[in-house]
Order: sequence, then C-alpha cells, then structure tokens
Amino acid sequence: MRIIMLGTSAAMPNPDRHDSGILITVRDRHYLFDCGHGATNQIVAAGINPADVNHVFLSHLHYDHIADFAYFMITTWMANRQTPPVVIGPDDTQHFVDSLLNPDEGAYRKDIEARVQYKQRQDNFHALQADVREKEPGLVFEDDYVKVTACYVEHIPMEISPCFGLRLDTVDGKSVVFSGDTAPCDRLIELSQGADLLIHECTFPQTAIDFRSKAGIGTWAHTSPTDLGEIAVKSNVKSLVATHFGHFDSHRPAVRELMSKHMPVDLMGPEMMEEMIGDIRKNWKGDLRMAHDLMRIDI
Repeated sequence: MRIIMLGTSAAMPNPDRHDSGILITVRDRHYLFDCGHGATNQIVAAGINPADVNHVFLSHLHYDHIADFAYFMITTWMANRQTPPVVIGPDDTQHFVDSLLNPDEGAYRKDIEARVQYKQRQDNFHALQADVREKEPGLVFEDDYVKVTACYVEHIPMEISPCFGLRLDTVDGKSVVFSGDTAPCDRLIELSQGADLLIHECTFPQTAIDFRSKAGIGTWAHTSPTDLGEIAVKSNVKSLVATHFGHFDSHRPAVRELMSKHMPVDLMGPEMMEEMIGDIRKNWKGDLRMAHDLMRIDI
C-alpha cells in the first residue's frame, strides 16, 4: 500500500500546502480520500493519471475538503474517463454533486453543454455521472482489494452535516485510518485500534489554540497536539502522521495577514511546528511524521 499526502493544510490559501487530499494505492487501484483544492494537480504531480482514480471518499462537506471535486470530474471526463467514479460520503453528498454537475441545473451546466457538442465527450458522457453513495457509519465500501469503514467524528454539529473518520483495510492485512476533521473522539479511537497508520488532523499548536480561545474563535472542532499524542497511544497504532495544519508555520506575509484573526502572527513560523511536535511527544513516543504535500508513505 502506498499513501501520498496530496494536500496537508487546513482552510485558507497557502502556496506551500494544498487543501485536504490523500491518495491511497493498493496494488494497481487508487482510492482518493477528500478532494480539497489542488487535489487533481497533485495527483498529476505524483505521476498518476487522475482518470485512473475511480473511488472517492469524502470525510465531510467543508469546502477545504471538497473544493476540487468539479475540477477532478470535468478534467477526468475530458481525459476520456470511461468509468463513472464511485463517490462515498455522508448525507447531502448527492446534493453537493448534483449542484455542481447536473447537466440541466448544475453550476457547470454551460461548461458541460459546450463540451458535449463534441462526439468524444458524448461517447463518455456517462462517466461524468458519479455513482454517489451516501452512507451511515459502518462498512461503506468493499471490493476485492479493500474494505472501508466509517464512524462519525466530532466536527460539524450533526444537525448541520455529519462528518466521517475512515479506515481502509487491505486484502494484504494492512490498514490506514484517516480522521477527517475532529475533536478528540472515542469512536475514532475505537475505529483506529491496531492500525498500521493513523493520519490525524492537528490543525493548531497550543499557542494558537490559546489565542483563539481568548479571541472567542471556535476551538472545540479540532484536536490539540497533546490530545493527538494521547489518541495515538489509546488507538494502539504503529505509526502516526499529523496533518491539516492551519498555516502556523508560514512566513509568507499574505498568509500571515489571512491568519491574523486566528493566531499571534508574530510567532508564526517553523518554530510553531517544533512546538506542536513537542506537545505530541508528551504522550506519543512511537513513529511520528509531520505531513507535507506529496509525502509518500509505503506500508
């Protein structure tokens, strides 16, 4: 199993990190987890034809996890995709897909109408109609290579939109868990038990969390570094990758300005990443990697 971290940032633009996306390859088959801004370009940067990616899993419907979806779909249609991709997500995923790609009412209907004038696009028009499957917790997908299991996590209030943590187990006995976005969650710890790899969000270092708390900005929807170390221990995983970073390590002036309401910008920089590592290490002594775009992990 090969894992490529396509995007490793939280919401807000940052030229050094793309939004959430993970490509998992098992033998010759690709599975995309989240489709945040830049995911399609990053798939190409990883040397893979995005038209060969036929399975997409959406952890939740925040824009930084789904913004590249229309680009992915239209690009791979133009690249002569022949198979409609399977898209797994929580409630309202069908509405999200239809609002973009419905050929009569979707946001991209005029783009689709223009392109479908050509016979080549007529011939594979069916491939633009994703096989959307809205799921509840439990087994959400299975083929001859993998099975994928979901649990609810603690991020968006359930009455607005449910959010998933996802576990992929391979026929070869390997396993990886992706937290999506979440506060510490017992259901995710249960889902992660004994996994080879836990990829878990860690959006802000404690300094930024303290700043956001004093400023009255929400802090409950994500996992602190200290809590992440404890989660990894309780999950009995073999390896931990922290991801979904809130731009705290950037020195770019425009990024600092964008984040000025979220953290003390005078402290932004690589030192904040070191702070985060130190806090994770208070509890977790095992294998730890801090994600960066196009990081490759082989299991």
